[in-house]
Amino acid sequence: MAITIDPSELAKDFRRDVRERLSQLGRRLKLVGFLSTNQTPSKTYASYTKAGCDDVGIDFELTEVPKLELESAIDRANSDPNVHGIIVYYPIFSGEHDRYIKDLVDHRKDIEGLHTYWAKKLYHNDRFVDAAKSKKALLPCTPLAIVKLLTKARTTLGCQPGSLRPLAGATVSVFNRSEVVGRPLAAMLANDGAEVYSFDVDGVLKFSGGLVEEAKITRSVALKASDIVVTGVPSRDFELVSPTEIKAGAICLNFSTLRNFTPDIGEKAGVFIPRVGPMTVAMALRNTLRLYENYHA
Repeated sequence: MAITIDPSELAKDFRRDVRERLSQLGRRLKLVGFLSTNQTPSKTYASYTKAGCDDVGIDFELTEVPKLELESAIDRANSDPNVHGIIVYYPIFSGEHDRYIKDLVDHRKDIEGLHTYWAKKLYHNDRFVDAAKSKKALLPCTPLAIVKLLTKARTTLGCQPGSLRPLAGATVSVFNRSEVVGRPLAAMLANDGAEVYSFDVDGVLKFSGGLVEEAKITRSVALKASDIVVTGVPSRDFELVSPTEIKAGAICLNFSTLRNFTPDIGEKAGVFIPRVGPMTVAMALRNTLRLYENYHA
């Protein structure tokens, strides 16, 4: 039977580190959140963010803002020297308009790493923001949370990940290619040494060694070859991944709000990670501290 990893346990370790580092600063940091949607997942994420901030000692201010007033609210937060981090809860308008909103947030306060500045760093595998390479670039919260959980899972199975390429030699299938999670995740996994098959309704892309190309591979062939399977398809029409499809001992991680694996996946998987949420919040707190250290200290 598979080992189940509870993300809240690993998140505690990261929160403890953030709490200790914050206590050494001698000042409080302030994170501002903007909620312009009624969607339940966004409200839940906001409440978890507040709980996480309370736990580590970050002041969190959540403001519910009408959609058409959001741009002005972001501008004010960008200009406020007492605000060290900004988080906007999506979706708002959806599509290109949300992309525009993401780039309104000053990248030096964008704790989710969604600004084009950070995306360029990620896709070019540029890991620092300064010439001296002393200040690390930011990575988006949910993909980063997934990478940390997968690294933990490989360690649990006896793998000894390298410090710079912790997923070297791993083959991964990712079912989701959204611009918020799936695509950046595939790039991050490839940057860490994995060969990644990225599936969505438009086909399959292969991420490997900094290159992206179309892949002529079927779901069944990719799953049989994959050491890691990551799913994030928010649709009940998605064909659930079953034990008969995966490689024995594979690491299986589900980040969708819907379960993408059959209930018996643990009969063949080596590790099963059913959710990511607590680690996403932990990475948001970690990113808030990193932005302060990079730009405001």
